[in-house]
Amino acid sequence: MSEKKMSSSRKHHLKSLMLSIAKGILEQEAKDREVERQRYMAETCQPLSLPSGIQALQELCRELHHKIDVIDEERYDLEMKVNKSAKEIEDLNIKVIDLKGKFKKPTLRKVRMSADAMLQALLGSKHKVSLDLRANLKQVKKEVKEEDKELRDVGDWRKNVEDKAGMDGRKKMFETEA
Repeated sequence: MSEKKMSSSRKHHLKSLMLSIAKGILEQEAKDREVERQRYMAETCQPLSLPSGIQALQELCRELHHKIDVIDEERYDLEMKVNKSAKEIEDLNIKVIDLKGKFKKPTLRKVRMSADAMLQALLGSKHKVSLDLRANLKQVKKEVKEEDKELRDVGDWRKNVEDKAGMDGRKKMFETEA
């Protein structure tokens, strides 16, 4: 562990050398890319020679449209393949996280849902479940007490008072009691 420390001027000198070398490499890569692009364009796209007749121009347009369609199909296929691969990668990442057991629980938010909406969310839209809590309540029947029956038999007290009013009412009262 007897390393010698470099002076700051030496560090700056080495750093500037590394940056200049990296700059040269990047410039060379850019030139190589441009040369490759020019070569590819020359290989794939021959120089356009415009025919003189209308018939030949229409044929050229048909040919170009056909090439465009083929390239669009290839682009679409590649795009779908990339999307499918990205989805598979995401699924595999989720599986890896689950296997590691380091799954972070998301913060739960308070949600106001009815019981029906909650069951539908859990079971899916194809299951129609209605949860009527009132239907499960116990039915309670009122017991009619004997006193209530007697009160009902007597009826309205105003009628009794009118019946007993005057001499006829008192006479009836004594006749019924005797």
